[in-house]
Formats: sequence, structure tokens, C-alpha cells
Amino acid sequence: MSTSVSTSFVVQYERDVHDAFQREGSYLRDTVRVKEGVVGKETNFQRIGKGTATTKARHGTITPMNQQHNAIPCPLDDFYASD
Repeated sequence: MSTSVSTSFVVQYERDVHDAFQREGSYLRDTVRVKEGVVGKETNFQRIGKGTATTKARHGTITPMNQQHNAIPCPLDDFYASD
């Protein structure tokens, strides 16, 4: 087994990645949360903390997880970065 990647493989992989990301986000759309119809400069997304499930005996009580809830601000600006 080779420990290095050939240049032709790198070029082909780069082309495949560029093609995938130029499809206007159709592949990545399902991997992010989307909020439609937002007016203004900022919106909030709710974040819920970690919780742990517990076992329960028949007719037993369920222990609440008491998770933390935070509103995370999200600015609605365009960001650009070059390398």
C-alpha cells in the first residue's frame, strides 16, 4: 500500500469537491438549521444542553433532565474570507 497520494488523484478529488459545493448548497442544506422570513440584522437560535437518559421501573417516575436552554445570536451579515 502506498503512503502517498498521486497528483492525479488529488486533482480529481479537488474537481469533485468543487462540483459538489457549486450545486448551490443542495447537499449541505439538510445539515444546517434554516430560519425563513427573518427581518432585521440578527436572529436567535435555541441551543439545548446535554441530557442523560435514565432507566425506569414499571410504573416508576421519570427523572427530568433539567437541560439548560440558551439563545445564541446569529448576525445576518455577509462574511468573506480569502486565503
